[in-house]
Amino acid sequence: MATKKKPASPPEGSWTFFTNHGHVLVCIAQNPDIRISDIADLVGIGERAAHRIVGELVEGGYVIRTKDGRRNTYTVDYTQHLRHPLEAGHTIGEIFKALVRMKSGAKS
Repeated sequence: MATKKKPASPPEGSWTFFTNHGHVLVCIAQNPDIRISDIADLVGIGERAAHRIVGELVEGGYVIRTKDGRRNTYTVDYTQHLRHPLEAGHTIGEIFKALVRMKSGAKS
């Protein structure tokens, strides 16, 4: 697997449009075989936080985790609706498909 260049971090004290949950979801959508440690590095959070967020995304039905030997692989379920009442009429696919090239096996 080719190593991707780590994205530039936002300037100190600035903000981004997505939460860490959104960033983790983008990482998983871009690379279904990604490791928790790689997610943590890319998002800029600790491994424990990355593990917790992945667990919450799985529990919420946004990510499907499949055991592949000793590794996990992930599938994003793009049919799931956004959680906040302001956006609940929209699916995550409406946003994330524009950000992430669809991988085979993704639920649309």
